Amino acid sequence: MRQTQEARDSIEAGVLVAGVDEAGRGPLAGPLAVAAVILDPGRPIPGLNDSKKLSEAKREALYPLIVERALAYCVVLIEPDEIDRLNIFQATMAGMSRAVSGLAPVAHEALIDGNRLPKDLPCPGRAIVGGDALEPAISAASILAKVSRDRVMVALDGEHPGYGFAVHKGYPTPAHLAALQRLGPCRQHRRSFAPVRLWLDQARLF
Repeated sequence: MRQTQEARDSIEAGVLVAGVDEAGRGPLAGPLAVAAVILDPGRPIPGLNDSKKLSEAKREALYPLIVERALAYCVVLIEPDEIDRLNIFQATMAGMSRAVSGLAPVAHEALIDGNRLPKDLPCPGRAIVGGDALEPAISAASILAKVSRDRVMVALDGEHPGYGFAVHKGYPTPAHLAALQRLGPCRQHRRSFAPVRLWLDQARLF
């Protein structure tokens, strides 16, 4: 994996660099997961990459390695009601700040996947477009966020049968949209997202 020279220099200088990424911005249901990870340079983890480029089996295999070998990690879940209250962008920014704040030891610098930085990060930050495929710490964060969220959605499938959460993880697949029309939204659905909001608006008319 390639790595930015700035990050390499920071790590070599003993700076604790956290990678930060999220999973679950696009789904109609379930939480947003945000993870922050400080990797240990002395305990490398082979195979790190953007979680979207890895199979589910590979993500599950890497998850315990990251948890075991990282100097610190923190996973934050932003629930649907907070997403609806803040909007998905602000919820993402809040989750990133919380995840970095939850690290112990404290990060000296945070590398954020994307092009925007949260305003209230507890340390200096740098946004890196495509960072989940460039920076190992961001890749690790993307894997922790994705696996953590997928496990939550599997559990929610048992609590809210019929929607298929374990299969589509809340994303707006044809099967999920059909279930939404048939069953209506449950408490895990994001009311501010268009298909759910449309169902609620139509329900008010009848």
